[in-house]
Amino acid sequence: MTDSFDRDCRRCPRLAQFLDEVRVKHPDYYCRPVPPFGDPLARLLIVGLAPGLHGANRTGRPFTGDHAGLLLYKTLHQFGFSTGAESASADDPLQLINCRITNAVKCLPPDNKPVGSEISTCNDFLTNELRSLAADSVVLALGGIAHRAVIKSVGGRQTAYKFGHAAEHRVEDRFTMLDSYHCSRYNTNTRRLTPEMFQNVFARARNLLNQ
Repeated sequence: MTDSFDRDCRRCPRLAQFLDEVRVKHPDYYCRPVPPFGDPLARLLIVGLAPGLHGANRTGRPFTGDHAGLLLYKTLHQFGFSTGAESASADDPLQLINCRITNAVKCLPPDNKPVGSEISTCNDFLTNELRSLAADSVVLALGGIAHRAVIKSVGGRQTAYKFGHAAEHRVEDRFTMLDSYHCSRYNTNTRRLTPEMFQNVFARARNLLNQ
């Protein structure tokens, strides 16, 4: 599944240049395309937006080292998808159970905002990940960009799949996709996304996987 992932990819000039600039300022940071993390045969695939500057771009593991990962890993542990409630670093002992985490864009974008061409260029990696999923799998898209990237990866019509928190879609008879607002600091601080809302989405994912 992840064999096709290129840790040295520099296909997006703007992102490659930005990583070079960040590496100069933070020579101890990972500053490369961040690979997926978790079980390669997982039936739950979580798709985020992109690495955060001081999070995954620093540690080399998705949603690790910044605020966005706090609620995610705590909730994963609560529902039995993780051996621990906190992901501290890429070499800590935490393991995911029947779960894998990836991003729509694998490299850190300036201001956390990838442009359309970068999302499209990186879509090949997500396409390969989705191809590995069993038909009874669940994909959880965190935010609208991740949602649209998943639909693009399977060649679906965007108008046929509307993003909305807790929305549920059967995608091309391949897998079930659940939507959630992204667990960003902004969304959790403004309570656009509460822990209870996030837990309800994971409860549904667990229910679907148990069927």
